[in-house]
Amino acid sequence: MSYRIERDLLGEMEVPKDAYYGIHTVRALKNFPVSGFKIPEELIVALAQVKEACTRANIKTGLLDERIGNAIIDAAREIQEGNLHHQFPIDAFQGGAGTSTNMNMNEVIANRAIELLGGAKGDYNLVHPIDHVNLSQSTNDVYPTSVKVAAINLVLRLSESLARLQGSFQEKESAFAGILKLGRTEMQDALPISLGQEFGAFAEAIARDRWRLFKVEERLRQVNLGGTAIGTGLNARREYIFTAIEELREITGLGIARAENMVDATQNADVFVEVSGLIKSAGVNLCKIAGDLRILSSGPLGGLGEIILPKIQAGSSIMPNKVNPVITEMVTEVSFQVMGMDHVIAMSASHGQLELNAFMPLIAFNLLTSLRLMINATELFRTHCIEGITVNEERCKRWLEESLCLATALAPYIGHEKAGELSQKAQLERKQIREVAIESGLFTDEELDIIFSPQELTRPGIPGEKRLKKRDKHG
Repeated sequence: MSYRIERDLLGEMEVPKDAYYGIHTVRALKNFPVSGFKIPEELIVALAQVKEACTRANIKTGLLDERIGNAIIDAAREIQEGNLHHQFPIDAFQGGAGTSTNMNMNEVIANRAIELLGGAKGDYNLVHPIDHVNLSQSTNDVYPTSVKVAAINLVLRLSESLARLQGSFQEKESAFAGILKLGRTEMQDALPISLGQEFGAFAEAIARDRWRLFKVEERLRQVNLGGTAIGTGLNARREYIFTAIEELREITGLGIARAENMVDATQNADVFVEVSGLIKSAGVNLCKIAGDLRILSSGPLGGLGEIILPKIQAGSSIMPNKVNPVITEMVTEVSFQVMGMDHVIAMSASHGQLELNAFMPLIAFNLLTSLRLMINATELFRTHCIEGITVNEERCKRWLEESLCLATALAPYIGHEKAGELSQKAQLERKQIREVAIESGLFTDEELDIIFSPQELTRPGIPGEKRLKKRDKHG
């Protein structure tokens, strides 16, 4: 491999001749060979958008030569379109509050702009990574701004994905509305419920997550672009600051706005904790729902077996015909991961000191990764699991009739103690509550048809009260 020599204040280093990055990136590669995780692509695109916005503002305010500026803009747009992403090799775990990532971007844009102007990579007399690409900027304002832009796009995508999942649950709610089954509390028999009501509860939980995430996007719009190193805006002209915000708003199509207090927006990262907390909340709900579906589909012969999940892959290398609920398991794993990442984000935000949070790269990696994981998991949950769920009506009916939960519906008519006696008798004689109630002479078959109807058992009120003649509790 052939090399070119580049210099910085620390000395000289060899840089691969064909590389678009430069000496600062090479130093970061040597300093942070930590995890193998790379900078999230969403952040690369967002940072390129910020660089374009800043360059357009520098041109419009007369700070940058138009010929150089246009070459920088063209290079930044290539990155936004997905080109040159392989030129961002730095590990996601890096010190310096994102400086290595910012310098990686500055170098790639500069060297590509140099090419567009007919020069050779490394000829920074044509386009300089700092003096031109990073003009009027600091890592400390462009990096957090880029994280927010990337996060907004992903938050909106997750909200849309959750909306589609909510719709799938609502379709199942409607399809399963007439299927009565046994409800359970603390894993024990409880009261009758319709399968549609269970899926309706899933839909409602997801609806809350969708709305919360849709609204929290507003919290990310306040950016510190133009605040430079500590939020005071040193070396950034006032007209540049306002122009850069306007340009970024136009480039991204997002409602970006300048933070009222740029110092606060530069040193405090609590907004990322807030967003992460809502992602975690969605993960908690997905985890709970996935666990419920595994229980309801357990068996299929030795468990509850009330619903049937789509069969999508063989479940065992030794047991023939075994199929496992792998999508619900994957969703659970993603939920656990998101919960863990939320803790890392909270720790990182709490350990910022004075005018800057040095741990922004860790916040960025975990926040953007959490969002991407949740988007992918939500889509797969919907398409590979929820949409294909069917019901075993016979099993639902069996568990309901063999349980003793229907005794509760008789208590308003005969009292709690008498209903308990019927339940004990049914358990000892291994009979259904209905059979024992008729044998006792307390109810007729027709009365129990009314009391035990799905409509009466799954809505507020005393079942059958309006359709039966009022009875004495001890009659």
